Parts: sequence; structure tokens; C-alpha cells
Amino acid sequence: MSEHNLPRRKLGSTGLQPSVLSFGASPLGNIFGDLSEEVRIAAVHEAFKLGMNYFDTSPFYGDHKSELVLGKALTTLPRDQIIVATKVGRFPGNVFDFSAERVTRSVLESLERLQLSYIDVIQTHDIEFGSLDQVVTETLPALQKLKEQGLVRHIGITGLPLKIYRTVLDRAAPGSVDLILSYCHHCLNDKTLDALIPYLQSKGVGIINASILSMGQLTKQGPPDWHPAPTQLKEATRKAAQHAERRGVDISKLAIMDALQNRHIATHLVGLATPEQVRENVATARQALGLDPRPDQALEDAVLAEVKEILEPVQGMTWPSGRPENN
Repeated sequence: MSEHNLPRRKLGSTGLQPSVLSFGASPLGNIFGDLSEEVRIAAVHEAFKLGMNYFDTSPFYGDHKSELVLGKALTTLPRDQIIVATKVGRFPGNVFDFSAERVTRSVLESLERLQLSYIDVIQTHDIEFGSLDQVVTETLPALQKLKEQGLVRHIGITGLPLKIYRTVLDRAAPGSVDLILSYCHHCLNDKTLDALIPYLQSKGVGIINASILSMGQLTKQGPPDWHPAPTQLKEATRKAAQHAERRGVDISKLAIMDALQNRHIATHLVGLATPEQVRENVATARQALGLDPRPDQALEDAVLAEVKEILEPVQGMTWPSGRPENN
């Protein structure tokens, strides 16, 4: 593996340096279609070979399947060269439980499924569905105890509404939250995360961006039926995707290229399940960062500007998630 296939960026004050593009392992749980285990394991190995070193999963993805498949795939990779992230608090059946007892048990279960002796990054999963008070006073202290035992190394929080981050970080003990994982707020149709970056940096908190493609909205095939975005937003992203396709450019490629330009974000998670997807996304990232030539640069730049114009009326439009008071 060449370390230079994908550049690495510092993740806050953790000392970790994830690859700028990272492996989102939710598709390993076969939540987007049925693929053989061999193909999914091959995707993980291909990602590592091409320079990805950060792998993100959760017990929630595919009813534990994502963790189990990732665990199998990681057994042949050098432990000191990979960063493994999983989550607590959201469980199969869409059950939320942020209690100290449940999150502690969850970490032990994840260690077993992942076949690891420690987890690099443990994250509270979609905290807006729980009590933020409980997260601050119970969940984070429980994870801190596991950190002291060496079972987890760094602690993060995740969720959709951006206001949850200030609420928690302003109340949590300094240094008790190492990073945040935000999704759908740093993509072509929503750049609202950018305004929060100076605050997060002032807290020494690392930033991970997920759902560069806005959970499928910025793709040729469009979002899944269950996508929670308002109709106006879905119509605008569909129009933008169709416009890009008519011009001979894949909107997903434009979305990834655009997101990677923000150097304050340590890594961007992309859901991957096949070696082909891995190769395609790494190639896009390398072009976006100027490491490989972009034969269609003039056309892509022009279409990106046109797409941004189409999306301007819905820029920053989002949807509620979790408890009303957390939105």
C-alpha cells in the first residue's frame, strides 16, 4: 500500500490521521442490496490497498451484519495501520438506549463482532433521538471509563441537527468529546456545517463529514423512497442530477470533488460495498485533490457551477430528526 494514494488529515486533537476519503461500512450490512460476503470483504481489502485507513460502522447497520463482515475483513489487515470506528446508542429494530449499562455492554459486543481488543473511535449514534442531558451526564462518562480501561481510544458524537453539537460540547467536561460526525450538512445542497467549524476547532474537536451525496439525493438514480427530505429539496436535487447527466457528467463525482476541497474536515465517509465502488471513489478523490489529471476538468467545472445554481434556492434546506427539542 502506498501512503500517498490518499492524503491524510489530522482529526482534531486525537493524533489520528485518517485518509481524506474513508470507508463507510453501512452497505456491508447489505442495507442497499444483497451482495456476497466475499465481495464485501474484498471491498475492505481494496480500500486499504488504495490508501483508505478509516473504517466506520455501527451495530445498527444491517442488524450487526456490517460489524461482523468488517470484523472478518480486518483480521488480515495490520491493526496499527487502520482506524476502526463504531457506535453505541442506536440498535437493530431502531431502538435507542444511551444508558451507561447499555452503551458499556454495546462496546463489549462490538469488540467481539469486530474481533478487536480495542476500538479506535467510539461514537454515540444519532443522539438527537435521546435526551442530550443523559448523553452529557451518563453516556459520555460511561465511555470515558471504557477509555480509561483501554477498550476505546477516542470518543465522538453523531447526529443530524447541528444544534446538538453546541448543546453537548458546551456542557460536557473539556476533552471528553474528541470528534463529531455530521452528515448531510457538507454537500452540494447543504453547506451549513461550514459555519460551525470555527466553534468545533475552538473546542479541539475533530470533524468527520458523512453522506457527501445527501443520502442518495446527489446520484443519478436518486434517493431511496424513504428519504426524509422535503419534496422541494428532492425535486431540486433530481433536477440537478438530470442536468448533470444531460451534460455528460455524474453528479456524484461533482459532489465528492466539491466536498473534498474543505481542508478543515478531516475525512469524508462514503458508503462502499464493492471493490469497483472503492476504485471509482478513490480515483475521483485523487482527481479532486489534483493528484491525478482531470481530462474533463473544464466541462466538470462548468457543470458544477450550473448544478450549484440549480440548488441555490434550496441551499441549506434540511428536515427534522429525533426529538423536537433537539432540532
